[in-house]
Amino acid sequence: MLNNYFPILLFIIVSVSIGALPIIVSRFLNKGEQNAAKESAYECGFENFDDARMKFDIRFYLVAILFIIFDLEIAFLFPWAVALENLGTSGLIAMSIFLLVLVIGFIYEWKKGALDWD
Repeated sequence: MLNNYFPILLFIIVSVSIGALPIIVSRFLNKGEQNAAKESAYECGFENFDDARMKFDIRFYLVAILFIIFDLEIAFLFPWAVALENLGTSGLIAMSIFLLVLVIGFIYEWKKGALDWD
């Protein structure tokens, strides 16, 4: 009976080793040198700080929300496009309403100036 579970055990061992191997190799190869590039701001748009309650621009949140909205839109559009023949007219109307709501939200954000980065 345990022979049936051997492929699962082998899969777990291989997947953990594939995940852990780059981390272990980078620990051995890293010399731990500190420089200005490693301590600079990375993808967040503002410099490092000590206080987590520091105020920063709300536009970072707006960009993140826009990304999530359009990411979810694509996540709903792909399965809908694949199954469009089976859904018929009701599926087309439902997706049209969904896209209309998203377009109205996009136009609202555009008119409010949320997309301007000045």
